[in-house]
Amino acid sequence: MEVKIVNQSPFALPEYATIHSAGLDLRANIQETIEFKPLQRILIPTGLYIELPEGYEAQVRPRSGLAAKHGISIVNTPGTIDPDYRGEIKVILVNLSDTVFQLNPGERIAQMVIARFEHIVWNQVESLTNTQRGEGGFGHTGTH
Repeated sequence: MEVKIVNQSPFALPEYATIHSAGLDLRANIQETIEFKPLQRILIPTGLYIELPEGYEAQVRPRSGLAAKHGISIVNTPGTIDPDYRGEIKVILVNLSDTVFQLNPGERIAQMVIARFEHIVWNQVESLTNTQRGEGGFGHTGTH
């Protein structure tokens, strides 16, 4: 699939790390290193603008390496970029660790996955079909 992109950052276009990667790495389009304090949230620009085809969204997700090594995640994960949005892609990072993190210009901060979606039409009914699971949720099956 071809997607139109405008890159107003000095960094390369997002790319897949491996041939089987689902996500494209997004980079911090910042001018200087940011000191990122514990529990602080920061809206980080990427300098990227995209035009997705109708019926597709871009999901912005945390990078596992940043999360595991430094406790850096995304507040609204996954963030959704709708196909009619034309503004800059920005990422709401949060430092969930107990130490300061240095965020450098061009650092890979998130990954973006393109996914198809469907619009639905509600069919309002009085009841739903029964299943073995029923209303069980939130760990109702126990641990094995």
